[in-house]
This record gives sequence, structure tokens and C-alpha cells, in this order.
Amino acid sequence: MQNTDDIWNLVDQRKREFEELSDRIWGMPEIAYQEFRSSAEHARALAAQGFRVTEDVAGIPTAVMGEAGSGGPVIAILGEYDALPGLSQEAGLAEPRPLPGNGHGHGCGHNLLGSAAMLAATAVKDYLEASGRSGTVRYYGCPAEEGGAAKAFMVREGAFDDVDVAISWHPATMTRIDDAKSLANTRIDFHFHGRASHAASAPHLGRSALDAVELMNVGVNYMREHMPSDARIHYALLDAGGVAPNVVQASAKVRYAIRARDLPGMMALNERVKKIAEGAALMTETKVTIKVISAVSNLLGNRPLEEAMYNNLMRLGPPPFDAEDRAYAARIQKTLSDEDILTDYRRVGVPVRPDTPLCDFIVPLDSRGETMRGSTDVADVSWVVPTVQVRMATIAIGTPGHSWQVTAQGKSPAAHKGMVHAAKTMAATAVEVLTDPDLLARAKEDYRQRTERTPYVCPIPADVQPPLQPRPQVAA
Repeated sequence: MQNTDDIWNLVDQRKREFEELSDRIWGMPEIAYQEFRSSAEHARALAAQGFRVTEDVAGIPTAVMGEAGSGGPVIAILGEYDALPGLSQEAGLAEPRPLPGNGHGHGCGHNLLGSAAMLAATAVKDYLEASGRSGTVRYYGCPAEEGGAAKAFMVREGAFDDVDVAISWHPATMTRIDDAKSLANTRIDFHFHGRASHAASAPHLGRSALDAVELMNVGVNYMREHMPSDARIHYALLDAGGVAPNVVQASAKVRYAIRARDLPGMMALNERVKKIAEGAALMTETKVTIKVISAVSNLLGNRPLEEAMYNNLMRLGPPPFDAEDRAYAARIQKTLSDEDILTDYRRVGVPVRPDTPLCDFIVPLDSRGETMRGSTDVADVSWVVPTVQVRMATIAIGTPGHSWQVTAQGKSPAAHKGMVHAAKTMAATAVEVLTDPDLLARAKEDYRQRTERTPYVCPIPADVQPPLQPRPQVAA
């Protein structure tokens, strides 16, 4: 296809500057809603490429959008740049070695994700300019995917209302079209309020908020036996009540992530967990306040877009890894277990390939493995816009997500090759939507059929706002 060759050439012409952007973002890891430097880098890059730039998208200071072209269709290419806490790591090593600093690290590869998405959008912009075609391409720089649900807030504020198709990707161990299966997810804080007292001389006067948290955790653990097998519930203590054991803890807070295969299932689990919290408060004579922090939907697929993206990926082939890439990936694999590696193959449903440290193949479109799902706020975009994603190999097979090994590989030549390959796949798919009205019509009809009986309802309560952080003050 001549269009495909043209768009790939346009990606190659720009790839070096976006590899450098990815490396800069890797070097300034910022967590949810604190991505001020990262979003500023993306805004500067958009302006330099000639996009019309909009900042503070949906009222979120770290969300940015760049637009080029005019008329329809409107294609959105979604990027991210938030990091994770506790995953700082020196690049290029095969052993854990945190860097000095805040302890954050790009343990999910979002430095690559945003840079490749902008590279794809830039290539599509250049294609529209050269061809004179009608069409608009937008790059959405989306913060706080890691637990912050920024895209769900952006959807709620109408940021995607006039978009025809959304395209994205994610760094991965295996190259494949995303199977559009994710878990709906709510994050809820349970804050217990008790009464302090001397734990030795007046224990009868105290009412322990920490006891309430522990009882709640026990209750939820018992509930796990009686919920759907593909649901997931996990928690983190945000406030254990202090460090003095001789003081009855008057305040304690726990955050729960509650996941289920769809929104109705998640909402039902939410209510059960809330009842357990209320029971724990009753048993300890404390009070509990319950606050939803964020929520995302389950992903909605789109078969016509998935087939189109798969065909473009098959024409492109797998990333062109070389012997040095494979040697580094093999060193990373030595830090992993056999189960880590086997799990990756089981997840995509293909036979194990011995002595294959990097994915040098493309997983068939309809290959289905074991159900092992996470959550993503891309899901909420998929409920309002036909959406498709590719997962591109950038790290060694077996690398667990959200690990120091992901951070270590985030600036490697293999990661750069994977991100450029992802940009080519996304850009080619965007051009196909722009040039094939039938594909766009089929994508919209598939979306209509999937949402006709179950229209989108934002999972975030109307009174919940994103936990925005104050913009850092810049010294004069």
C-alpha cells in the first residue's frame, strides 16, 4: 500500500527527536497529577511540530492537546507520561539499583507511550499537509493513568465529544492487537475515626480506628471466596494511625481498589465492601467516612478497527531487534523466574518459544490466553469513541509490569525500536481511517451495536473531582 509506505517514511523522518523526548520524560518521572515538567515537555514538542496547542484540557493542569488539519474525520491519538512511585532504577542494568531522588520511575513505560503517540500524530499531520486531504489529527497528552482516571474525567468533561476514532498503544512484552479486555475499577478511601486514649492505663476509653481497618481487611478477605473469580480486590494503608503503640489510634485510613469485569459487577462489589466497612465501624464503635477517589470502566472493543490495525501490523512485521537487543533482554530474563516467562505466553495463548528473550513474532489476532486483566482509563474513551490499541514489544518476555526491570529497559535501543514500530502501526491505521470511509462507517456501526443496549454511564460520581496538585512555583 503506497499510503502505508508514505506514512512509515514520515515516522522515520521524525523518530530521533521523539526517542529523545522519551528519554527526557524517563529522566523526570512524575506521578499522577504531578506531571508538570512532563506535560510542559509535551506541549513544547507539539508547538515545535506546528500543532495548535491547548493546555489545561478538561480543567486538568497536566493534560495537553495538540491539533492539526481541518474538517473530518477527527482522529485522536492518546498518549500518557505519568510514572509510578517506588520504581526508580538506573537505566541499562540487569540488577536493581535505584537512582537518587524522589524514588519514582517509569515502571510502565509511559515515557515511551506518550512519545510514540505524538510521533504517530506528527506523521499523520505531515501526511495531511502533503496530501491536502480533509481530516483532523489530535494528540491527547493524558496524565494520571496510574490510578488517577484522568481520561474518565476528560470524557466526563466532553474532551472527546467530537472525535470519530481514538487510537493508542502500550509498551509490552508481546506484540499484538489489544484484546480489549480490562476490568472496571474503583478506588475508594475508607477513613475510620475513633477516640484516642492511653493504651495501658485507660484502654477502655479508646476506640481504635486501626482495629477497624484491620477488621475491615479481614472481612474483605473472607468475601473473596464469594465473589466472581475474575474480580480483584486489593488495598493499601494510607494512614496506620501513628507510630506510638501506647496510644489508641484515633484515625486510620485504607484505600481499596475494587475491580470487576464490567461496571454493574463493580458497582455491586463496591456496595458489599462498603457494608463490610460499616460493619467494622460498628464492631469497634468508630465512624467511617467513605470517599470515591477515581473509577474507570471496562474496555470496549471495535472489530473493524482491530482488523485494520492488525493488517497494518502484519505488513510492518515485528520490531527489528538485533543481537545486542536480545543479549540485554536475556540478561534481564536471568532476573526473572520461569513462571514469569510462562505467564506471558499463557496470557496471549501461544506456545512457549525457548531462547526467545524478545518477542520477534506477532501474536495472531484471535489468539486468546488465560484471563489476566488489569484496568485502564482508555476504557472510558472506548465507551464514547470507537477505540483501538496495539501492544508493542519493548521489553524482555516475562518482564512483570510495574517493576524495576521495566524502568531499567525504558531507554534501551530495543525500547526505542518498539516505540517507533508502535508509531508506524498507529499512524498507518489513522491514515486508513482518513482514506477509507467504509472502514470508518463499519467502526461506528460496531460501536453503535455495542453501546445500543448499554449506554455509557461515567463510573465517577458527579461530585468527585480529580485530586489536582498545585502547580510548583518557579523561582524568579
